[in-house]
This record gives sequence, structure tokens and C-alpha cells, in this order.
Amino acid sequence: MEIKKGDYVTRKSYENDTIFLVLNVRDNIYYLKGVDVRLYADSQKDDLVKVNKPKENDEFIEKFKDEFLMNRNEFFYLPPKLLHLDGDPQYLERCLKFYKEAGVMAIGKSVNEADIPKVLPNLLKEVNPDIVIISGHDAYYRKKGDIHDLNNYKNSANFVKAVNEARRYEKSHEKLVIIAGACQSDYEELIKAGANFASSPKRVNIHALDPAIIAVSLALTERNKEIDLVSLLEKTKYGKDGMGGLKCNGLMYVGYPR
Repeated sequence: MEIKKGDYVTRKSYENDTIFLVLNVRDNIYYLKGVDVRLYADSQKDDLVKVNKPKENDEFIEKFKDEFLMNRNEFFYLPPKLLHLDGDPQYLERCLKFYKEAGVMAIGKSVNEADIPKVLPNLLKEVNPDIVIISGHDAYYRKKGDIHDLNNYKNSANFVKAVNEARRYEKSHEKLVIIAGACQSDYEELIKAGANFASSPKRVNIHALDPAIIAVSLALTERNKEIDLVSLLEKTKYGKDGMGGLKCNGLMYVGYPR
């Protein structure tokens, strides 16, 4: 079976649980990127199973349709503004499509994870968002040991620096909601740095849309209503294992009459 760059595959050793795109093949090593999960991997050919190109996953759009539908007969709605910085342009594109479907105004920037702390302060001043999403790729290097050492993560230190920059811009968790992290990120350090929501409590992978799901749910909930935190986290791919955060209210203004 020939497997080449651009093909879609799963891994036998992981019970074919994740679909990957083959990014490159070099010295008989296949370099992979998760289609739905924010994950890079590499593999030998004999561990790979070639699969058909997956259909675009709209399960989250369907899931949120009831939340997208608002009673526009009498009231008008002013959702908050989002700023999304992502280290992966493809995942960012999927999130921006999701925001558009939800009717939420979002500005997205594809920025290498290491550069996010540098560019974020000016973008915050320029956009003046209510919610900022900081994501991309990350990994916890289990062989290195201590789960609480930021040096043992691919990009958690960069995400923590970015959260610190955002909190220098706005200290209040109510005035600026921060959603940060990616696959296997150092959840505790991101929360301590000032994130309202972060990944990953159990150091598991997260879905490409998980940070966007949190953002849209906050954006479409009225400001006087408290978010049901447990129910919110259950909307994400792996629930409380993948995402966690603080209790808060929604961020949408509702006005009358239309």
C-alpha cells in the first residue's frame, strides 16, 4: 500500500482513533498532523492505515444550532468581540468559520506560538476584544518527568507568557476573558497566569474547535446569566479532561426594542 504526502491515515498502535494528514515523508518516517485534534505526530509506515478523506466535520455547528437561534421579534443582541491568535492557520480557519456560523464577530491572526507574546499587546490595543483565544500546538514530554515544569512542554511557556501580556493589558477576568492552551498544555500554570479557561487538566489532546466552543458559548449567553461550567465543558471533545476554567457570566448584551 502506497502512502504519500497529502494522504489521510490512522495509526494501528492507537486503535485508529485519530485521522491524520500526511505532511511529509522523510527517511521512511511519516510526519502527521491531526485533522480534528491539535496534534503533530510521526510514524513508521507499517503502523499506518490509509483512509478516505474525511468529510468536513460540522457536528459542532449542529450541536449549537439551538444557541444560534435567537428570538429577534422583540429584542436585539450585541455579542462580544473576539480576537483569536492561533499557531496553526488551518485550525484557525475552521474556528473562524465556526464563529461566522454563530454570528459572532471574530478577528483571527495566524501567529507562530513563540511570537504570540510579542504581537499580542499591540493587537489587544488595536482590536480591544472582550474575549481573546490563544492556541496552536503543544505537547507534554512525559519522558522528561515533572508535569509542573514548563520546560517539559512544547509551547506552554509561550502560552503562559501570552496570558501574562494579556493580563498586563486588562487585569479583570470579567472585562477580558482569556481562553488559552492546546493539546496537553500546562493547565495549572495557564490558570495561575490569568486565563479564565485553559487546557489540559489531564494533559490530553483537544479538538481543533474546543477553544472556539468555549468562546461562542460565552458570547451567546446574556451578561446577567451565570454559565453552567460543568455543562459548558461537556460540550468540548473530551470534557473536563481536556478543558477547564472559572465560573463566570455570559458576555452578550440584550436590548429592547429592536
